Amino acid sequence: MITINRDKYILLLSYNPCEIFDYFNVNELHGLNKVDCENHTNNTEQAYIAGLCNLVPNKDEMFVFINLSRCTDPLHTSGLIFHELMHLSFWVHNYNIELEEEIITYAETESYEVVRLVYDLI
Repeated sequence: MITINRDKYILLLSYNPCEIFDYFNVNELHGLNKVDCENHTNNTEQAYIAGLCNLVPNKDEMFVFINLSRCTDPLHTSGLIFHELMHLSFWVHNYNIELEEEIITYAETESYEVVRLVYDLI
């Protein structure tokens, strides 16, 4: 698991989505579980977890997980990262839809940074 501390969250990157359970030392995480992850076919075409954004267990801080095996081309990689960062941006902006432009702009700007980080690794 590659861990990068960002300004408002922890970025977690791995080719194995099941590693997220080990990283947080849990068997269940936000409705997902390790056994189902291990029993699922995880490859470039499908995965139990392609990406995930949620609270760190027992803390008031966020994480964003990106399954690097799903980062197969620029279009899908950018879409996956932007998707997860939109979830994060809603949290950062307290789910205040009146801040719609700020929410989208934050996710877009952060996506540029994360896409660069991911492409440096893959």
